[in-house]
Parts: sequence; structure tokens; C-alpha cells
Amino acid sequence: MEKQFDKVYLHVDLDAFFASVEQLDHPEYRGKPVIVGGLPGDRRSVVSTASYEARKYGVHSAMPTFKAVQLCPNGIYTRGNYKRYSEISDKIMNIFGDFSPTVIQISIDEAFIDITGTEHIFGTPLETAKKIKERVRKETGLTVSVGIAYTMYIAKIASGYNKPDGITLIPKGKETDFMLSLPLDKLWGAGSKTLERMKACGITTTKDIYKTSQPLLVTLFGESTGTFLYNAVRGNKDMIFGDDPKNHSLSAETTFIYDLTDLYVIETAIMDLANQLIWRMHAENVRSRTISIKIRYEDFKTVSIQETSENPVTNADDLYERCRRLLEKKYDRSKGIRLLGVCVSNVEKSSEPTQGFLFDFGDAKKAKVEQAIFNMENKNPALKLRKARLIDIERRNLGTKNDETKN
Repeated sequence: MEKQFDKVYLHVDLDAFFASVEQLDHPEYRGKPVIVGGLPGDRRSVVSTASYEARKYGVHSAMPTFKAVQLCPNGIYTRGNYKRYSEISDKIMNIFGDFSPTVIQISIDEAFIDITGTEHIFGTPLETAKKIKERVRKETGLTVSVGIAYTMYIAKIASGYNKPDGITLIPKGKETDFMLSLPLDKLWGAGSKTLERMKACGITTTKDIYKTSQPLLVTLFGESTGTFLYNAVRGNKDMIFGDDPKNHSLSAETTFIYDLTDLYVIETAIMDLANQLIWRMHAENVRSRTISIKIRYEDFKTVSIQETSENPVTNADDLYERCRRLLEKKYDRSKGIRLLGVCVSNVEKSSEPTQGFLFDFGDAKKAKVEQAIFNMENKNPALKLRKARLIDIERRNLGTKNDETKN
């Protein structure tokens, strides 16, 4: 009989990913506060990623750019290069794939690696984590932080425990001890409003949650939040992230530090996720007709909506518009959003024959132009070409300034 192993997970987080890539590509940025997302003067842009130097000023993701400028007026502000980020992300994910057949990519900058039963190949989980970190550093010049645990939830929290460039291992059986050692604001998944409600109820530590019965937590916070809190301080062993790896799909999702309530910020996040996915689809030469989005609200209720169209997704604009329409149908505007995800499923190779468009409103042409750009940049990474359509979206959503500026 085949030996059964306890599940062992690594959660790998690419440290301040977008900003770190900018610092990698621009040596003059290193050691300086770099803010990716929008430019000073943009009316409605938001921060996508801030370097650790910028975070010392209080700058964080999803913060309006104008607020970031107030906190860090001498920062380096750039819109970023999502094609470049996707390229580096794919390279790093391929490194992860050398250590396990099961890599669950959650977003462009984080993934779970199931290393169950691989000790005879790569050594202990800690040794495996060190090897992965060294490979990433050697082949990309970037650092990652790794959490090692026997539940996905604990591994996720552990990866952020010693950032940047850290490793944290939580031994089996020590999950609850680890959770009870954390301050309340380190309880991953609990947003600012939930924290406020807990404090109003006299719950100020993770130990207070642990001492409170599940029925009382449900009474105080509702079924979803109460059950989540009860399980969280016990290691949340049943929480599974990502899609079934056997399902042929591509997905990206982001959990936000703060609950999102502004529709523009939410749509911007959807656009970022759509752009991440479309470049992965180009890289893998696949297409899909089935699009879905996932929304996790501040009360931990998670909903999703899926749509299958007759025609496959053709380009970044097309994918974003489909996702935006799904958002309009499903989003409950009375609630803040903790997590957003975008998924294309039932993907197939682009070379497979497909029925032509009865009416083509320019999407096929856009797709060919976008694929040509991808192929050119793949051959020459120094090229930084963008479609006029994408530039127009940036202008409408993020302002009309130059691509990059320093303050």
C-alpha cells in the first residue's frame, strides 16, 4: 500500500513584487521608495504596490495615489509594466514547478506549493524552502518569503511573518500556539471593520477569540464571520485556496489589506487581474470561453458568477469588459470587498479549430496586435510596446501623464 503523508504546504510570497521588479530593472531605484500604480496629479489612481522603503512612510496598496504623495512626496511613482511582471512571475512559477507537480498560483505574486512526500527528493520542508529561495534569487535577482505549515491558512500567514526574504516554519501540532501568539491585526482575513466590531465586543486578542464558543461568535458576528474566526485561531485546516489543480483553468486573485468600497478601485483591481491573466494565456497559447469572478466580502461571505460565451476571449480589453459586466451583476454595493478573483476555465489550445466570428467589431484585430506585441517583447524584453487601446484605458482611468515620473 502506498504510504500516506501529512499534507505539507509552502506559501511563497514575492516580496513587494511590482516595486521589486522596478528596482531590479532600474538600479537607480534601489534603496528608494517606489510606488507602482499611478502618478502624482492623477485624479483617481490608486497604489498597486509599494516598496518596503515606501511602506515606512505609511504607503500601502489600494491607497489613493494623492494620499501616497502626501505621505511620501519624494517617492518614485510609476504606472508599472504588467507584461514584464507577468514574464517574471511565470519564470518564478516554473521554478516552483520543479519542486512539486502541484503549484496553486493564487495571484501574480503568490502561490501555494504542495510538497507532500517530496522529502526523499529535496530534503526537509525547510531545506526545500531554502532551495527554492536560492533558485529564485539566482535566476531572477528577486527575494521571496516562505511560510511552511500543515494547513494552507497557517502557511499563508507564516509567509508574511518574517518579510522580506524570510522563512517561517510552523511545526505540526503548533498551529494553535502560533495563532494565539499573534496580535489581533495579524489575523489574516479579518478586515478593519471586523476588527472594530471585535474590539467593541471586548475581543482584543486572538486568545479572546479562542476562549469564545462558536455559537457565541456566530451570534455576535453572523454565521460566516463567526465560523471563520472560530476556525482561524485553530489553524483553519479546512480552508483550501485556489482551484482544483486538476481543473484546466487559469486564475488570479488578490486579498486586500483594507476592505474595498470604492467602485473605481474595485474595477481597477479587476483590470489588473484581467491583465495578469491575458498575458499568462498568451504565454501558454490558450484561449477560453468561460469567465468567472469571485468576490469575498468583509463578512467572509464568498460569491462567484460565471459566464460562458459563444466566442472565446480575444484580448485584454475583452477579458476586462466581461469581468466588469459580471461584477455589475453580482456585486453587493452595501459591503466592502476583501478578495477579488478572476478565472478562465475549460481552457484549450489556441491552435484548436474554432468557429469564426459572425460579426467582428475589431476584437480579432486587437487580438492579433496584442499577440504580435507579446511575441516581439518575448524575443526582445527591452521593448516596451503597448496597444493604443490600453493606453486609452490608462488615460481614462489613471490620468494622462507620462508613463513614469520622479518626485
